[in-house]
Amino acid sequence: MKKFLLGKDKISPKLIIEILNKERECIIDEDSAEKIKASYLATKKAAESDLPIYGVNTGFGSLCSTKISTKDTTLLQYNLLKSHSAGVGENLPDDIVKIMLILKAHSLSFGYSGVNIETIKRILWFVENDVMPVVPSQGSVGASGDLAPLAHLFLPLIGYGQVRYNGKVFETAEIYQKFGIDPIKLGPKEGLALINGTQFMAAFGVKSLIRMKNILDNADIIGAMTLESLMGSVKPFDERLHRLREYKGCLFVAHRFRELLKGSEILRAHENCDRVQDPYSLRCIPQVHGASRNAFLHLKEILMTEINSVTDNPIIFSHDDIISGGNFHGQPIALPMDYAAFAVSEIGNISDRRTYLLLEGRVGLPKFLMKDTGINSGFMIPQYTSAALVTENKTLCFPASADSVPTSLGQEDHVSMGSVSCRKLDKILDNLENILAVELVCAAQAFDFRRPLKSSVILEACYQVVREKIDHADEDRVFAKDLKVAAEIIKSGEMVTASEDVAVKSGIDLNGGYDELFGLY
Repeated sequence: MKKFLLGKDKISPKLIIEILNKERECIIDEDSAEKIKASYLATKKAAESDLPIYGVNTGFGSLCSTKISTKDTTLLQYNLLKSHSAGVGENLPDDIVKIMLILKAHSLSFGYSGVNIETIKRILWFVENDVMPVVPSQGSVGASGDLAPLAHLFLPLIGYGQVRYNGKVFETAEIYQKFGIDPIKLGPKEGLALINGTQFMAAFGVKSLIRMKNILDNADIIGAMTLESLMGSVKPFDERLHRLREYKGCLFVAHRFRELLKGSEILRAHENCDRVQDPYSLRCIPQVHGASRNAFLHLKEILMTEINSVTDNPIIFSHDDIISGGNFHGQPIALPMDYAAFAVSEIGNISDRRTYLLLEGRVGLPKFLMKDTGINSGFMIPQYTSAALVTENKTLCFPASADSVPTSLGQEDHVSMGSVSCRKLDKILDNLENILAVELVCAAQAFDFRRPLKSSVILEACYQVVREKIDHADEDRVFAKDLKVAAEIIKSGEMVTASEDVAVKSGIDLNGGYDELFGLY
């Protein structure tokens, strides 16, 4: 199995996917182990001195001036984990929890956090054995670290809390008994190091980035199918046009559309028509989808820094060089998470407009994409669903990072609310998958009315992915079932895989040299 060296190699969303899929193993090499051990010994030495060190021999937050006796420094760390476990709401899914564990192990392994190497090894034990702590989703304000979620995440280290194993929830003590292991013993600062950090926000960010890429790739394919169904023009995707306004995302999307449409009979059939311009939702796809690609790039750049950083506090440089700072503050990722929310929301906005065009009865398509309407409503109501989700997403676009509520009696007087930003983005992505599902079902239906003409080899392959699971509708039926299947096709990335496979076989370059830029590397 391939290795990932914690605290040494640079982690990325792609590598995280490999770790989640058990294709890559997290290990601590000798260099990192030495740094971790040195940092732990420095912290123990500092704790035995008279020097006041935040969270080691002082209280927390506004209690930072309260001195803690040497004999109580260990109890302090246990109390910290217990008292900060005050989260509420639905529990996090296992993949988010596992990403949090991986990111925290990586951050601690840089050797500036003063933790025992055995503590990091126990975190990896949870990852390797798929024992996932139960973590409520609400309670973090995105500064001082994601305190409540991380406290719940690491309660099991000391034998408290609950975990999920083989799909069932157990008390941690039961699982430890099952595996024949004991809780770890915390040293000075270890409780604080575990709960200080941005791993809740960063884990959501990583998952959102992965989902965002898949959604953007699907949106291009679905948009191209709609363009074909409406006999739209390929001219707005001309590279010369986009070289006059060189946004990377716009150039990339325009290139993808040219390749997606290459060799289409439908395009050739109307190349001499008298229509001058298509509506914006077709003509401006490179500008709109491209702008969202640019937001993806920004989020990826920020996350690549965040997930390869030390984000707890205080930082241990040596036993007599300890700095209290603010690396735990989530503002650097809160802002781009909100930006990404706007970007993906707009993909839904333009998708809904394209669905509307498909239903209007344009260029030979029947109204509501069904020949016998009146007795049949056709695809009228799926578009209502799309419109409802588009508006819901707009209401979720209020930037959480624009708000700040003082905590800890004013000691922590500016917070990022990035935890809210990331959860909102996750919900917007859920809605967007369903919005695109509506367009996909309608585009496939419209495709049928263009027969016997065929589209490009890539879009025909994507169309077949849909038709293997969703039949053409000659009359009304329960469309909710079709929409659910279409959403699963989008989530699974089946059409994206099909498009890439056909592209390779046909010598078509879908990515045009932008692979690394818009990938997950």
